[in-house]
Amino acid sequence: MIKPGNLFHISLLILFTGIFNYSYSRVRTPKELNTCKAILINNVLTLENDYLSRSYNWNNGDLISTQLTDKKNKHSWLLNGNKPDCILPGSGKAESGSLHVEAVAATSIAPAYLRAQVEVKFGSLFVRRVFRIYPESPAIACDFYLKGSVNEKWASTNINVGDLINIEKIEAIAQGKANAPVIENLSLPGKHWRLNSVEFFDVTDRRNNLVQEYRQLLYNGESRMKGNLLFINDVLSDKGIFILKESPTAEAQLAYPGFDFLARWGNIQAAGIGVLPSDIPKNEWVRCYGFVTGVTAGSTLDRLSALRSYQKNLRTHLPGRDDMILLNTWGDRSQDKKIGLDFSLNEIRAAHKLGITHFQLDDGWQTGRSAASALSKGSFEGIWKRRDYWLPDIKKFPDGLSPLVNLGKKLGIEICVWFNPSQDSSYVHWQDDAGALISLYNKYGIRTFKIDGVQVMDKQSDINIRKMLDSVMKVTNNEAVFNLDVTAGKRYGYHYFNEYGNIFLENRYTDFGSYYPSWTLRNLWMLSRYVPPQNLQIEFLNNFRNTDKYAKDDLLAPSTVSFGYEFALTMMAQPLAWMEASGLPEKAYSITPTLKKYRDIQSKLHSGQIFPIGEEPSGTSWTGFQSILGNQGYLLVIRERNAQATCAVQTWLPAGKKIRLQTELGQGKNTTANVDKEGRVTFSLPANNSYALYHYQIIE
Repeated sequence: MIKPGNLFHISLLILFTGIFNYSYSRVRTPKELNTCKAILINNVLTLENDYLSRSYNWNNGDLISTQLTDKKNKHSWLLNGNKPDCILPGSGKAESGSLHVEAVAATSIAPAYLRAQVEVKFGSLFVRRVFRIYPESPAIACDFYLKGSVNEKWASTNINVGDLINIEKIEAIAQGKANAPVIENLSLPGKHWRLNSVEFFDVTDRRNNLVQEYRQLLYNGESRMKGNLLFINDVLSDKGIFILKESPTAEAQLAYPGFDFLARWGNIQAAGIGVLPSDIPKNEWVRCYGFVTGVTAGSTLDRLSALRSYQKNLRTHLPGRDDMILLNTWGDRSQDKKIGLDFSLNEIRAAHKLGITHFQLDDGWQTGRSAASALSKGSFEGIWKRRDYWLPDIKKFPDGLSPLVNLGKKLGIEICVWFNPSQDSSYVHWQDDAGALISLYNKYGIRTFKIDGVQVMDKQSDINIRKMLDSVMKVTNNEAVFNLDVTAGKRYGYHYFNEYGNIFLENRYTDFGSYYPSWTLRNLWMLSRYVPPQNLQIEFLNNFRNTDKYAKDDLLAPSTVSFGYEFALTMMAQPLAWMEASGLPEKAYSITPTLKKYRDIQSKLHSGQIFPIGEEPSGTSWTGFQSILGNQGYLLVIRERNAQATCAVQTWLPAGKKIRLQTELGQGKNTTANVDKEGRVTFSLPANNSYALYHYQIIE
């Protein structure tokens, strides 16, 4: 038996078995984790920090939620369920439950947190739940791991409610219930709950509508909802709960049951664990999809801010590593035809002239040829049949990438590259792929990699891609940054693999007539309500090109706005110069002072919680973003094409306050303004397609 005196060591794992009930304080943690606790007393497990507390019936490690408390707002929900939170069909009776608790120190990519690990055995199936408890967060995350075996099909089919019998007896309500794995279960009291599920879409080469919301009231029949995010709000108060499912989008999830959430009176569940029984190794833990449950109260902003407070813990944002204005030449559609030494050196010089911080060589720098090559027929398969595939093409770069890196260092531009992992046999060559990236880091100091061409078709692919990324992170001491492309295929979405870098959101081209600044703005605006825009790369193009690809009377065509306006639309995200900078006309460089000023404030701008303001962008709206930093922050106000020189813009500012506005960029004027009773502020901008970036301070 572990003696109490031995509990107070950060590095020690603390073990509790379901055989005994222990009463103890908490593991001694760093000062920053003083409020985080995981306590097992008298068969009650309590996980908490200074914002929330959640209690479970220990049930030999097969946890049953009993209470959820919003400590800041002094509100508790007694959870009335008698079934475990985790339901894995066919798994059997729980035995050998254990609890391990340890403090996890902060790294350069993640803050410190308390780790509470619950393991339990169900016959031949072993389940591990790892709870992550962060300080100053109104949410607790849970990661799932499985090993062993289970003799049951984990599948569910969509039902047609018209095929079910009418409800004349209470037993009939249960007809049509799903038989899918459940990873979270809240048996909430009462019937009066409003649900809002949010579904996200990637595969942006084929989509231009990336967010869809579904609203409904709780009822007696089981309702199946799609989405990574569910808000559960009490109709009779301002209190609420949210559940975030940490997985790819619905269409890309593995072993997808056809829905993400199940809801009916007295029961709300998150479903789908990302594996089938056939995917579970006998003797090795496999990581599955997880979830986050948090508490909210107050306004819409309070709910969104609660979610964002958790999201900031997924990756620590460092200015010198994570902030960038990145130039990638693929947007001008020369593909790999131009990539070579002279072209690349000229691009670096032009990038410096423009004010760019990062230059990325896309497909074509390497010796091997991909399927996207314009020079010769290539493939994404069989990459490692030639060991020089990921070495710099000696014909294009006789001295390797050193001349580019050296010039970049001289001009203050970081060199980055594109990379396509080998798809063979579910990414069986992940170690070779990791080695290629590590070699680039060791030889050239390259640490930022665009990861493209991925197809996660099975669980082994998911496992091996994660192994590749983790290996590179470890060897580079977490210096690596991955731009994870979500433009095609079954990939990661917006709430999975967030710890590795940022998201390359979309390919848009004037050559195809698919780029409209207002469309790009709308996608960012829609996502920014639920996804930190600091984590998204958002493109601006050379709008002096391909004016003939758009109708002469197309009033929203790229050429109808200024080059500087295009850039401004991306400022709340990570701006992506999707173009050949050396092909810009001289007048394009008039925005260089804007980029340089933006670089001075980019990190401060991105340090706030950023949400959309104004109207949904349409090409004719008043719209924008707000970065909230306590009683100050930034407002990016955007006037699209419309006849209104002045507009009262809906913001997240507190009603009735007075603010001081200082213009940082754009066409605004330093002034003071009043926030009306609806939270709106009146702004003026002199022309169509103009903007102002303000720093604001609440002064009274």
